[in-house]
Amino acid sequence: MKAEIVSIGTELLLGHAVNTDAAFLARELAQLGIDLEHVATVGDNPGRLKACLLEALSRSDLVISSGGLGPTLDDLTKKTAAEVLGVDLALDEGSLADLKEYFKGRHMGENQLLQAWLPKGSTPLKNTVGTAPGCLAETASGKLLALLPGPPRELEPMFRDQLAPLLARRTGCAIVSHMVRTFNQSEGDAALKLGALCDGANPSVATYIDELNQTYVRVTAKAASRAEAEALADPVVEQVKELLGDVVWGVDADSLEQTVVRLLAERGEEVATAESCTGGLVAKRLTDCAGSSEVFRTGLVTYANEAKTRLLGVPEDLLARVGAVSEEVARTMAEEARKRAGAAYGIGITGIAGPGGGTPQKPVGLVWIALACPEETYVRKLPPFGGRYPGRDALRQRSAGMALDMLRRRLQGRPVVA
Repeated sequence: MKAEIVSIGTELLLGHAVNTDAAFLARELAQLGIDLEHVATVGDNPGRLKACLLEALSRSDLVISSGGLGPTLDDLTKKTAAEVLGVDLALDEGSLADLKEYFKGRHMGENQLLQAWLPKGSTPLKNTVGTAPGCLAETASGKLLALLPGPPRELEPMFRDQLAPLLARRTGCAIVSHMVRTFNQSEGDAALKLGALCDGANPSVATYIDELNQTYVRVTAKAASRAEAEALADPVVEQVKELLGDVVWGVDADSLEQTVVRLLAERGEEVATAESCTGGLVAKRLTDCAGSSEVFRTGLVTYANEAKTRLLGVPEDLLARVGAVSEEVARTMAEEARKRAGAAYGIGITGIAGPGGGTPQKPVGLVWIALACPEETYVRKLPPFGGRYPGRDALRQRSAGMALDMLRRRLQGRPVVA
């Protein structure tokens, strides 16, 4: 099956929004064994949209559009799609009931009701997050046209939970995909370690970089049934884990922080944090996870030297002698955070996030990270990015990720500082 994505929205053409929908759909279609051959972006113009959809349907078996399903005047996708399909719009009672339930106790304008009108004969796709339903329609020649909302938080569950199962039935096979996630592992080095494993066709093995610049390896297998596909994929996943070693922090796991929260919860232990250059990012990532309140109660942001002394007891003479960005101060921050919170583990981070503030002795990008454990304290020095400054956000995310990975390694019985 050949597929095409049509992303709709003038804001995409103007660069006011990043098209993450297309990247998500591309990955998901690959998992289904559907060949994506074209991706198009078109503004909120019915004439150009109609021409784009007609061209896409002329050369592809499946066309998926994203955007233009909401209640505003520029949301013209369904009307235009109906013209392309040669049908009228019809009120879908199920979608109308969903809208009424969503707005229960609140005013629902007439424009909201328009969202319940779908191309006649199409299969509704329920929106479990927002208001605009999607749909899957079939042309007279047997081509498929799927209409999905634009917001990623609405599009992604709609695709995974409703559209993907419908498409899987059309492909005539079962496809499974597993993601082996790593930290502090470059994509190039991962590919070298995996070697000939990446040459396989079924299962296929490929390396990628995620939004936090972390490498992951996707293992995908195709067979007549899901059980057969799993039987093909599972041993390859184990080979990938063995070849990559202790940089692997999980398989099909949501995030590094979620893995840390789960491991702490399994042990009934707690972590406390004391952060300087990361500004509470470790605490933020931990508390993004459901259940974090069971394993994390104390997070301190001691950005100024005075705060390090007042809240953590870092000696003033130590700060004067070695400076805030030092192994000794990171160690003290971690140990004091652990002790004062009564936690099993303490994390301390201090560094120079830039772009200014560096010196020849302590350049921008230098970060010290400490993990205080019951038996000892581990300290890791993160040097600058090879003389290149990646920006404050990338540097802070890298530092927070390293702190979480040090704790993950400790909880999994791996070397904390590799």
